[in-house]
Amino acid sequence: MSEYLVVYEKSSNGWGAYAPDLPGCIAVGDTLEETKALMREAISMHVAGLREDGDPVPEPLAQYETVQVA
Repeated sequence: MSEYLVVYEKSSNGWGAYAPDLPGCIAVGDTLEETKALMREAISMHVAGLREDGDPVPEPLAQYETVQVA
């Protein structure tokens, strides 16, 4: 089982998400909770599609850091 970093961004009309290690794997929703559920589904489908096509599944390498500013 792999764990991929997912970035969630608030927009003027909802939420968007993407996984940096899975180019093209995105989701959008009206609420953060909806977007999280859609993103879990999108990642599963994306990885399954790569495997079905015989393409390599990228390793989860993205990292994050939060930076405090004054």
